[in-house]
Amino acid sequence: MNKLLIVTTGGTIDKIYFDDMSDYQIGEPMIGQILEQLQVGFKFEVKALFRKDSLHITDEDRLRIRAEIAATDASHVLITHGTDSMVKTALMLTDIPGKTMVLTGALNPARFRDSDAVFNIGCAVGALQALPPGAWIAMNGCIWNPQTVQKNRQKNRFETKPPAG
Repeated sequence: MNKLLIVTTGGTIDKIYFDDMSDYQIGEPMIGQILEQLQVGFKFEVKALFRKDSLHITDEDRLRIRAEIAATDASHVLITHGTDSMVKTALMLTDIPGKTMVLTGALNPARFRDSDAVFNIGCAVGALQALPPGAWIAMNGCIWNPQTVQKNRQKNRFETKPPAG
């Protein structure tokens, strides 16, 4: 991997909580700081497209993500994304030719001590270097095909989707 493009869209990974009522805003992307602190052995560029909770990401936003990725010369793309609509976005990206794309996020903000953000980012970076082209999801220590995964909101984790029918 010569260069990693990181596309940020917001989500819990970048949230900042202000009070006990869970008032929050989505702050600056944290991933660049995280990768610099870890002294990673590859070049990366962070492109912040927007700062949205994934429940507010529209199909128009997804088309913007898709166009950005299709236009880049980078063949490896990590997308930070909120977990609630991550699968929907991944499904819209699956057929971009020549790109290995991994979507990841966090169930707790990266600014929190007990966040899963660093673990998920590390898993995603490793996956990007090993997977074939296509769109993938890295969450909960697993790599998921977006066709076969869902977020279980009750358990606050990703899991295999039950068979249809």
